Amino acid sequence: MSRKYELHGGQRGSALGVRVTPRASRNQIVDVLNDGTIKVHLVCDPADEAINTELIAYMAEVLGVPKSRVEIVAGENGRDKLVSVLDMDVDTAQQRVLAHMD
Repeated sequence: MSRKYELHGGQRGSALGVRVTPRASRNQIVDVLNDGTIKVHLVCDPADEAINTELIAYMAEVLGVPKSRVEIVAGENGRDKLVSVLDMDVDTAQQRVLAHMD
């Protein structure tokens, strides 16, 4: 069963639904689904414990924030994750994500 996430604003930041596909040729945002979930391809192997670290680093780069402001708050062990971004409103996050899509 696939969990449904939507982008929404929080008091201190934004929450982004992310679906990770490992074993990509490069890190990239490939799509934003109808429910707002961001599809991200990462170079990491799915068994690699560093996949969450890689996702945080990549999302921080995309959003232009320090890694310390990006946190996986749900789905650490699955493909579908909920990523919190502190001190950024949802509109800014969406604009920056869309700007990095191929």
